[in-house]
Amino acid sequence: KITWSHENMFLEHFTCSRAVCCPLFIVALSFAYFSKALSGTYMKSAITQIERRFDLSSSLIGLIDGSFEMGNLLFLAVVSHFGAKLHRPKLIAVGCFLMAVGSFLTGLPHFFMGRYTFDTVIQGSMNDSVSITPCPDLLKQTDIPEIQRETSSDINTGPMFGFLLGSLCASLYVDIGYVDLETVTITPKDARWVGAWWLGFLVSSVIMLLSGIPFWFLPRSLPKQGEESKLPPSTPTQDGTENSDATSHQAMTLAEIAKGFIPSLKKLLSTPAYFLLLCGSLLKFNSFIGLLTFKAKYMEQQFGQSAARANFLIGVLNLPVVAVGIFLGGLLMKRYKLGVVSGAQLSFVTSFMAYLLLLLQFGTKCDNVQVAGLTVSYNGTPGVVYNGNLWSECNRDCSCLAGEWDPVCSDNGITYTSPCLAGCSSSTGYGKNTVFHNCSCVLSSSAPEGSMSVILGQCPRSRECSRSFTSYMAVSVLSSFINSLGTTPGYMVIIRCIKPELKSLALGIQTLVMRTLGGIPAPVYFGALIDSTCLRWGIKKCGGRGACRMYDSDMYR
Repeated sequence: KITWSHENMFLEHFTCSRAVCCPLFIVALSFAYFSKALSGTYMKSAITQIERRFDLSSSLIGLIDGSFEMGNLLFLAVVSHFGAKLHRPKLIAVGCFLMAVGSFLTGLPHFFMGRYTFDTVIQGSMNDSVSITPCPDLLKQTDIPEIQRETSSDINTGPMFGFLLGSLCASLYVDIGYVDLETVTITPKDARWVGAWWLGFLVSSVIMLLSGIPFWFLPRSLPKQGEESKLPPSTPTQDGTENSDATSHQAMTLAEIAKGFIPSLKKLLSTPAYFLLLCGSLLKFNSFIGLLTFKAKYMEQQFGQSAARANFLIGVLNLPVVAVGIFLGGLLMKRYKLGVVSGAQLSFVTSFMAYLLLLLQFGTKCDNVQVAGLTVSYNGTPGVVYNGNLWSECNRDCSCLAGEWDPVCSDNGITYTSPCLAGCSSSTGYGKNTVFHNCSCVLSSSAPEGSMSVILGQCPRSRECSRSFTSYMAVSVLSSFINSLGTTPGYMVIIRCIKPELKSLALGIQTLVMRTLGGIPAPVYFGALIDSTCLRWGIKKCGGRGACRMYDSDMYR
């Protein structure tokens, strides 16, 4: 441990010129931004895994995701106001430590929850051939994993690494290291698959903790350029603070700082340009948070992608072009010396163009997966039915559980929610290679000469769906790039229309408002709208509605 006395001894012999400390501070702050962005975006990438692990609805998982912003309500405005007058590096270090603790606590429930179990007709160990009585109650519970490896990309920004970390963790089974990896019945594309969501939070906690260490050793402030030789030397006092004419002149009591908070806030909000930009940023942030929170889930449900691949593609395609767009937007501001009005116009034009591009995605779609009793009837007639009747003449005499979800696929392209509801009476094979035979419902929806057998898992999407997904990603990447071009100009407009002494407070209030009215409610109401498109809900072990197993693709889009 480094005690306060040791730190004082260190400061007595530590001199930091602007040429040395400024680059150190920039590097440390960049790493802190990296770690914070990694932690925040990883939470977005783990949404689906947490939802399935704890049997939550999208609106509730949206509330949990938005709860990160609730901590900002308590401290953000105050820290923004006091931070301009107190020891900023140490405040940043404390913030990094608190976020590291929070990230660790988020992943901690995994170690108290026990093993993850899901409904399946396959036991953890099976013989090569299994005979079952006609239409039995096949419901069992088992712990079965699968590891799907995904390649990652060496991209050095926080959001990119956050989604890449999410891709890696989503491809690893939640109980990796504690289960038998030889027997596998579900894949990462299965609606019951849960990845190692907890692992990413532990990794981000360590990175966040490391990012705060350098700030403990940085001085309170740096001398202005060219004035280092003019400043009198500072010496540390017994309480570790600097004693010099410059610092004593800047020193203010907490009461004096707090006294000016309300007048500064009134002056800030009475600035018309700032207020209008604040309202515009709020609307834009709502749409951005809703999109970012559920983008990976949308790719899963609409195009049949696994969570690992969806997160991977966001990390290597969408986020790099956003970084390039932000950089080029700043370059345009500097190259053409754009003023406040020109910067606002550029921000508006790019946002509007991105909006028009997003409209194209209404026509980029995949049809609903054909599931008997939900999107098609048992004789193959199309028709979406919410919480549909899964019973038919072909399985009415079977002792099936209505809430079971262990989908199987027939040769005719129709998925059945379980082998029992498909009317199957026997099976061969083991693990994910199990094949069910003599399925009476399959016979009723296919030609007489067709196969009466089904295999585990939902039926795959069509080739047209793969082409639609390619078009979706192309439009998404282009829209992200154009939208990001206006980010830096919009930010600079806010900076330039505010008096220098109010800039710190202005940015703090902007962040506070956007997170309060955007970061918290957006995931909740986006999630509630998504819940309204659910066709089939899972059932918790203790009863009640669990996580959604299948959505209406058209309504979801």
